[in-house]
Amino acid sequence: MRKFIFLACVFLAISFTSSFAQTAFDLVVVKTEGKGKNLKIVPGSERLLTDRDAYDNQPSFINEYQMVFSAADEDGNHDIIVYNFESEKFTNLTKTADRSEFSPSITECGQYIAAVVMESDGTQRIWLYPTNFGEPELLYDDIEPVGYYDWYDNKAAMFILGDPNQLVYAQSRGNILMLDENIGRSIKRRPRTDQITYLSQDGPKEFPEGSAFELRAYDMKGKNRSTLGLALPGSGDFIWLDKNTLLMGRGNQVFSRKWNENTWNEIGKISIDSHQNITRMAYSPDLDVLVLVMERINQ
Repeated sequence: MRKFIFLACVFLAISFTSSFAQTAFDLVVVKTEGKGKNLKIVPGSERLLTDRDAYDNQPSFINEYQMVFSAADEDGNHDIIVYNFESEKFTNLTKTADRSEFSPSITECGQYIAAVVMESDGTQRIWLYPTNFGEPELLYDDIEPVGYYDWYDNKAAMFILGDPNQLVYAQSRGNILMLDENIGRSIKRRPRTDQITYLSQDGPKEFPEGSAFELRAYDMKGKNRSTLGLALPGSGDFIWLDKNTLLMGRGNQVFSRKWNENTWNEIGKISIDSHQNITRMAYSPDLDVLVLVMERINQ
């Protein structure tokens, strides 16, 4: 078992009310049973992991029992927070007044927590925060503005904000490969493959539930694109449970489908009256836990 020891700086901001002017989101934890295409949400197991009128979002598991996410403090700055499912404690990995950290994830080498950092001048680049408490390092000084990313071969595939948005891959310094453009914010490597997957915003199909975007895959070895069918109508965020199974949320429901099939199947519904609209998700097969981001309802 890999184990990271983080600074023992208690996450006091969890109890504060943020003045940051944006929609408030919380993290909801549900238990699951089964694996892959047989995964189901255990009815009645949902609970609020965070519960405050602020921004708690972008969860990502970094090992068997620890998760990182981005959270706004009482001044509206966004820090990287670690939650330990064993100790049930929150810990600040960062607490920075001059910048905000978003979209944290573990690097493939396991030595850093990466994040999209909005620097003091508004520049958005990927920074690396060592797990041994060393000074943070800038990953690519000349690639910005980065919105989202994922990893392949210890390098980043990145959503670059623009008109249109682009998906690029840092093959090497000075060799930036453009994979696609006009993409959505979800960028995920398909497990145990050479594919970077994402949603294309070109020509969505319309359904009563909303727009359905095409799921595309770029093969990093073959240097070619392919189509993996349509995403869930009315949803723009997805994760892979494994090589073969996709997961998406809409409203208070969670759906899955096999990568080569067209039908989305509901695997459970979240019954929390104070929250709605599932967006991002993170899954731990070791803990049999699904973490969902849900919007707070103004009451």
